[in-house]
Amino acid sequence: MKTASSRGHIRALTESAVLVAIGFALSFFRVKFAYGGSITPASMLFILAVGIRRGPAWGFGGAFVYSALQMLQSFDPPPTETPLNFALVILLDYVIAFTVLGFAGFFGKRKNGILYAAPVCLLLRFFCHFASGLVIWSVYAPEGTPVWLYSLTYNGSYMGAELAVCIVAAVALMRYDKTIFVRQE
Repeated sequence: MKTASSRGHIRALTESAVLVAIGFALSFFRVKFAYGGSITPASMLFILAVGIRRGPAWGFGGAFVYSALQMLQSFDPPPTETPLNFALVILLDYVIAFTVLGFAGFFGKRKNGILYAAPVCLLLRFFCHFASGLVIWSVYAPEGTPVWLYSLTYNGSYMGAELAVCIVAAVALMRYDKTIFVRQE
């Protein structure tokens, strides 16, 4: 016999898996930039929704799974010669960059928490890519351009667009269903 607790756990697991799957499916439809980075049709929104609806633990778990899927989908070999720098690319461009989306779980109890979570989480993701740009991808900076400026503009261009798409989609979905981004206890 299933207890209420185990039914709730199964429901949370199923919902999280479906949201991650939707986000991953949407990530296949993207405008990809020359050296990595892309704009998707709100794929991040569904990863943020895991945390918003189920809390930080589920949010970080779903975001970590999504990070692994993203690495499998679009890993770009880095222009690096050392194992440490290779590991930094994996961490900064994939594992940490996508797992920080789990911070959305801390906004789930706020009214319209997704509208706070999206900018915070995508800004954290931007910082990961920015740091990676400084450390690893700086070889692509045009001659005479400071590396920090190159990383800021390159990563800021697609992350800013990704944030805008995410917020527009969140507002549209909230107009359709007021409970879509509400914590499920």
